[in-house]
Amino acid sequence: MQFILALDQGTTSSRAILFDRDGNTRAVAQQEFDQIFPHPGWVEHNPEQIADSQIAVALAALEKVGARAKDIAAIGIANQRETAIVWNRETGKPVYSAIVWQDRRTADLCNRMKLEGLEDFFQQRTGLLIDSYFSATKIMWILTHVPGAKELAAAGKLAFGTIDSWLLWKLTGGPVHATDASNASRTMLFNIHRGEWDDELLSPTYIPISMMPEVRPSSGVFGEVTAVDGLRGIPIAGIAGDQQAALFGQRCTKPGATKNTYGTGCFMLQHTGTRAIQSQNRLVTTVAWKIGNGMEYALEGSVFVGGAVVQWLRDGLGLIRKSEDVEVLAKSVLDNGGVYFVPAFVGLGAPHWDSFARGSIFGLTRGTTAGHLARAAVESIAYQVADLLDAMQRDSQGSVHELRVDGGAAANDSLMQFQADILGVPVVRPAVTETTALGAAYLAGLAVGFWPAGIDESCAGGGRRFEPHMPASQARSLRERWSEAVSRSKRWESGLPSE
Repeated sequence: MQFILALDQGTTSSRAILFDRDGNTRAVAQQEFDQIFPHPGWVEHNPEQIADSQIAVALAALEKVGARAKDIAAIGIANQRETAIVWNRETGKPVYSAIVWQDRRTADLCNRMKLEGLEDFFQQRTGLLIDSYFSATKIMWILTHVPGAKELAAAGKLAFGTIDSWLLWKLTGGPVHATDASNASRTMLFNIHRGEWDDELLSPTYIPISMMPEVRPSSGVFGEVTAVDGLRGIPIAGIAGDQQAALFGQRCTKPGATKNTYGTGCFMLQHTGTRAIQSQNRLVTTVAWKIGNGMEYALEGSVFVGGAVVQWLRDGLGLIRKSEDVEVLAKSVLDNGGVYFVPAFVGLGAPHWDSFARGSIFGLTRGTTAGHLARAAVESIAYQVADLLDAMQRDSQGSVHELRVDGGAAANDSLMQFQADILGVPVVRPAVTETTALGAAYLAGLAVGFWPAGIDESCAGGGRRFEPHMPASQARSLRERWSEAVSRSKRWESGLPSE
């Protein structure tokens, strides 16, 4: 068997990548799917469209190299996390759209739970803060607002899953309702210390435990594909949430190793080994992966709008035709011209956790050009990442000596150089930036002996290293101005004064 097939199911597209034994990419297929915005702050996907697009690109990837199912040793799945799907076990049909991780409809519900004094209890057991980002309140919303859902759930007829569970269900034809520990840890219902669903977490949410998938190790055979001609018989042997998969793909397998993924959002994870560090700086503690009986953990900070700010410049303002054009436009000016862009379109994630913040642009003058807006938008990504790293270093009480990067916006050389300058530490970009898919492939390949010698822990070579060049005083001044802009964008939607 020549290949591992990685299914990389993301927020805006589904991708499939074939990797060979050397970890090289041999074929890639990608397909975008609809983004649904029923109301301001709401974000949904069509679950069937997600499954159909993921199956289509998997078959397309095999076709590109003339491979058949017998040539594939295993399938690994990496998925957008927290996005919640509830479906009927008997019909296999979703009862509602997938509620996406970006969705903020349950912000008020989360605030009520906090006022009830539940946040410390949930954080101690799950490592998470109470926020509409995570899956639990999305499930609660579906059970409350979809006619008949609560009764079906009480009768044991509904199943919940994050995207990995949904794909696993569809690929195996229904008999396997499971997830891995990394995805379970993003639901706000999983006790990360005991490694199981927690009845005392489920109780205040009124979610029946019968809805929850079986939690298994991240590397191991979940089942075989039975429902898709062309993939039939291939074992599904690795599953991880996309950011944990990227951490594994970057070989960040020793405590202190840190990576940031620049996707629709930005996601920074620092491996903390077998120790679950409870954050004092509004980060979250998450399961990195479980291999065998060994649970490993990470600190994580999430930026809700990273690369999506470039998509907004393209689709919302029409300033650029392609996302790649933003680098040229941003470089058309010498600096940001005093313009700061806080892209809080769906609130602010870590370390602020303000569901009521909204996107804001400060410092506009008659001299402001499209170039300044583009530059401020790109720089906003780096500033948000810097805020995460500061919080992470305070929590772990250690210095980060380099930041490993991946994701679409990591290809932007100007952004990576500015990121290194603002952080004051080197930024390391591997030659293969498809580390999310590569991590899923590694987890699956290890389970079936495709890589019997294991995975090298050093970061992939052959990439590029960006060293900081900006004087520390200049970086500090820029970040102080950014922090002022962030403070003014907070609590906008609630009508309350900013902090």
